[in-house]
Amino acid sequence: MLEIKNLHARIAEDGTEIIKGLNLTVKAGEVAAIMGPNGSGKSTLSYILTGREDYEVTEGDILYDGKSILGMDTAERATAGLFLAFQYPVEIPGVATMQFLKVAMNEQRKARGQDELTTPDFIRRVKAAAAELKIDMNMLKRPLNVGFSGGEKKRAEILQMSLLEPRLCVLDETDSGLDIDALKIVSDGVNALRSPDRAIIVITHYQRLLEHIVPDSVHVLYKGQVIKSGDKQLALELENDGYSNVIKNAA
Repeated sequence: MLEIKNLHARIAEDGTEIIKGLNLTVKAGEVAAIMGPNGSGKSTLSYILTGREDYEVTEGDILYDGKSILGMDTAERATAGLFLAFQYPVEIPGVATMQFLKVAMNEQRKARGQDELTTPDFIRRVKAAAAELKIDMNMLKRPLNVGFSGGEKKRAEILQMSLLEPRLCVLDETDSGLDIDALKIVSDGVNALRSPDRAIIVITHYQRLLEHIVPDSVHVLYKGQVIKSGDKQLALELENDGYSNVIKNAA
């Protein structure tokens, strides 16, 4: 589903290269975890996948379902089925959460050639998904993410992901700031979305998230490159031994 080939990318403003020849393949149905020390390029990779304009690709390619997405803007990538759950979801004052969800869902449906949802159908879908994530419907009447706790923001993003049904989900340190209960709720929401037709990329520092969202593959990112890949056992080794041995062996 996703194939990244010899990707090089830099910060557009000052030309600092962050991604330096990254190669990665994620198949449909796969949950791939990306781990690595601070500054290794994990969040940058998530931004590049979704077309953030702060970064520019200078070499290589990103193929989604066999087609390059480098010429697509962020909206086009979202319409094609890419979804990014942010490490720090932004607050959008003045935009009601329910209205945001309805517009987003109907835009996706139009892009897929489907009819727009009626209001009763939309509300039924939101109520069902919110119940799974233990989200109070009153929370969804507030402006998007405004006044939400860290856990509420993350659950709201997983709610969006559930309703939009993307084919490629990128979770950028979605465990950041979550207590144990919220982590379990969010993880259960992600696991419910596992599907043979969907790929999920989980970017994280810690094994604790991967105890709940068990990955099919684990990839270590360091200085803008994948330096080692393995199965879920690799995450356990990193938790116990840190990154030093992996970095040393890759040198």
